[in-house]
Amino acid sequence: MENQKKLQIYNSLTGKKELFVPLHDNYVGMYVCGPTLYSEPHMGNMRTFINFDLIYRYLLHLGYRVKYVRNITDAGHITNSAGYEEDSIGKAARLEQVQSLEIVYKYNLKFQELQRIYNLLSPSIEPTATGHIQEQIEIIEQILQNGYAYVVNGSVYFDTQKYMQDFNYGILSGRKVEELSTETRSLNAQDEKRFFADFALWKKANPEDMQIWRSPWGDGNPGWHIECTAMSTKYLGKQFDIHGGGMDLKFPHHEDEIAQSCGSFGCNPAKVWMHANMLNVNGQKMSKSFENYFLPKEIIDGTTSLFKKAYSANVIRFFMMQAHYRSTLDFTESALDAAEKGLSRLSEGIKLVEKITVSDKSSFDVQGVIQNFYEAMNDDFNAPILIANLFDAVKFVNLINDGKETISSDDRALLDKEMNGFIYDVLGVELKTASSHSKLNPVMDLVMDLRQQARQNKDWTTSDKIRNALEEAGIVVKDGKEGTTWS
Repeated sequence: MENQKKLQIYNSLTGKKELFVPLHDNYVGMYVCGPTLYSEPHMGNMRTFINFDLIYRYLLHLGYRVKYVRNITDAGHITNSAGYEEDSIGKAARLEQVQSLEIVYKYNLKFQELQRIYNLLSPSIEPTATGHIQEQIEIIEQILQNGYAYVVNGSVYFDTQKYMQDFNYGILSGRKVEELSTETRSLNAQDEKRFFADFALWKKANPEDMQIWRSPWGDGNPGWHIECTAMSTKYLGKQFDIHGGGMDLKFPHHEDEIAQSCGSFGCNPAKVWMHANMLNVNGQKMSKSFENYFLPKEIIDGTTSLFKKAYSANVIRFFMMQAHYRSTLDFTESALDAAEKGLSRLSEGIKLVEKITVSDKSSFDVQGVIQNFYEAMNDDFNAPILIANLFDAVKFVNLINDGKETISSDDRALLDKEMNGFIYDVLGVELKTASSHSKLNPVMDLVMDLRQQARQNKDWTTSDKIRNALEEAGIVVKDGKEGTTWS
């Protein structure tokens, strides 16, 4: 509980780290923008979800009761950051000659599978946009009643100029409205708007729309931003602790969410706004045009030509933890290989904790080692520093094993508990080694017997050949006083 009081979070709203004090004692409400189900999430999307899974896990580790809400966008009303309106779900459905619901169901299954593969904890609630049309309509009605929206030909638009008389539009992103006019593309029904920066709360249905709902203004579908305002406030209240998402959502999506909440409830919905950074591949932003684009499943299956071999989801997750969530992350083969080796060393270290010999007292400050874990994560969820501190702890464990340091029984139990807690529960990394695979054990027993026979016969050539071949396959053989082990 003491470490709860030391957590500092970088707030995108203020541009600085702040001591985190939840609105309600021991309770955290957190909303994160989830996937849009018109295609399989790409690796950049997964990085955002994995980073917020880390944040969720650490809040739980600190003892908070956390209500984590992450939405599913299954309504076809997507607007990209450049302002171009497109029904991506409907477009995908037409290309595959199926109904929108089939597209949504197909890609939701893929997303749920990726959550399991990458060891993401399930959110407390995973609401869908289509399941909350009524709530979206009610908020639009409230915005209209408060004078911050207007109706034109069956569509409803947010009145940005009227809003700017009372609130600061651009408070999150720092964008100036006068600078946006040169960036605004020609949109459908642009001439209906009173001001170029006005955005749709409800759009009148087009004949080709595949998803249409009834509303007080006529048949149509809700705007992109209103769904998150409706679902976040329904499940977390008009004001809650944390709102998160990718950096690309800061403007216009999150900026417009703030405007909608202020326009309907009179307040910014979140106390802290958090944004995860983008993904690079081999030094370039991940993009289909750069031919460095890959899906989360492809790197696991080894079906992307960008890397020579497949990597486990466990290694990829561990690799992602080695960059701070607000920093860019560069996927390279050498970095992934280094993460794979690092994870193996960490795995060996955590297994060794249970085996080291205990003494009457410890020769080093175990409490200080553990406190370093908390200090890293309390500094805006600094997973890279946490991992460095975990490797420092492994060094102590190896020194104890070599008889150069000592540890008491109580301290060993404490170190074992905390290291396991931060590795498994916080980082969400599963330290599975090759020895845990039951189907491989009989084969490896035979190989180890053959190698042992070669060593007994002083056939060092065969012994080394077996060891080197295993290392190429990712299996490390160690010869020690107590015999030969593999991992």
